[in-house]
Amino acid sequence: MRIVHHLENSRSLRVLWMLEELGLDYEVKQYARDPRTLLAPEALRRVHGLGKAPVLQDRDHVVAESGAILEYLADCYDPGHELSPPASPADGEERLAYRYWMHYAEGSAMPPLLLTLVFSRLRKAPMPFFARPFATRIADRAEAAFVGPQRRLHLDWMEQRLASSTWFAGPRFTAADIQMSFPLQAAAQRGGGLGDRPALRGFVERIEQRPAYLRAVARGGRLEAAT
Repeated sequence: MRIVHHLENSRSLRVLWMLEELGLDYEVKQYARDPRTLLAPEALRRVHGLGKAPVLQDRDHVVAESGAILEYLADCYDPGHELSPPASPADGEERLAYRYWMHYAEGSAMPPLLLTLVFSRLRKAPMPFFARPFATRIADRAEAAFVGPQRRLHLDWMEQRLASSTWFAGPRFTAADIQMSFPLQAAAQRGGGLGDRPALRGFVERIEQRPAYLRAVARGGRLEAAT
């Protein structure tokens, strides 16, 4: 039996969704975040040394990192390439795009969104009253000089892609769209949202209506980005 070690409100929802799209049986082991730090519980360290989710146990394999898990599931359980382009010269461009967006999601898209969260939490963090103006000024300057421009740059890049392509890898839905869901759902909930980017809004609306996504949410809980 496949076991997904699933942390509430996290990237691991993507793994449940991928399993649902593939029609595979699996068990969910739920973990709650620390209410104060929002970090994963120590119990996850007994599964994987970093103590982070998601982690997939499948037979004798323990696979961590959401992108690696999605690729593992596609390699093992998607022989018809329903969710991944075949590695052949005839589908070269789609395969390259698929690989790019699978890695772009965490490698490039998430860092500005993570910094948006960090500086948002800095503004609200407990501190002496005399320190708050300095903390707020640091957060505001970081947002204006680096974080905000980088976030907008990447959102514009993703908007440009989906304005010319139905899905990230090409004309059909693939695991790359599952992988890209987290940064876009996070962006929709923080840092100004997606109000001026219709292609990205449409993408989020489409994925959240997929039956397999709704089944994953029913088992793992809806994603709500921390603020």
